[in-house]
Amino acid sequence: MLVDSHAHLQWRSFDQDREKVITLAKEADVKYIVNIGYDLEGSKKAIALAEKHEGLYATVGIHPHNASELNEKVLDNLRRLSENPKVVAIGEIGLDYYRNLSPKAAQQKAFETQLLLAQESKLPVVIHDRDAHADVLKTLSKFKGKLNGVMHCFSGSREMAEQCVKMDYYISFAGPVTFPNAHKLHETAKQIDLNKILIETDCPWLAPQEMRGKRNEPAFLPFTAEKIANLRGISLAELAEATTKNTKQIFHIS
Repeated sequence: MLVDSHAHLQWRSFDQDREKVITLAKEADVKYIVNIGYDLEGSKKAIALAEKHEGLYATVGIHPHNASELNEKVLDNLRRLSENPKVVAIGEIGLDYYRNLSPKAAQQKAFETQLLLAQESKLPVVIHDRDAHADVLKTLSKFKGKLNGVMHCFSGSREMAEQCVKMDYYISFAGPVTFPNAHKLHETAKQIDLNKILIETDCPWLAPQEMRGKRNEPAFLPFTAEKIANLRGISLAELAEATTKNTKQIFHIS
């Protein structure tokens, strides 16, 4: 059994075949899927999917691309949505200095505001970090011992991963770990404590090497799992058992 710890099945590219995609995921032994909020509407849609399907869960949050949208009204809505029993985290939140679709100052303010919301809500966080490693670590360090969560689609160094683990964050690997030239990710996936690893698709993006060029979906998660198992020299069953346990633990899924 596998868990896709980070998916976006509410995204419009699934509008024509969403139910089929969920069925195919279950047939591929992906029994749980966490659909991640990225703005207010996306968070509501993630919850609606979770309420409709057993094994699906949701997070609520404002992505750094949309950081400029966060105001008191949106924050109050997120607070209310976070009380839904199918909501397992605040996210995805963080910093993205690659595309900079919101000003850095707005991103930082939205990031810290939502970390405070997570602390208030007693929920873990799902962290988006792209080309912002130092600032993400600096911000998370302010909440050390008060929050934990997931470093989604991890792209940093092994040393950064170890720093995150020390702050009680899990390291989640997506399709890029299957890419032949992703040597830095391969090293991290081999060395990090197995009890701190999650796997994800980040679908519809970042399809694994075997499916490059296609729309990603949860049924492709076994490719990522197999790659990490091979890197670590363990069986797929052992990797699946560990990552399932880890995901249930961080998100408090019974």
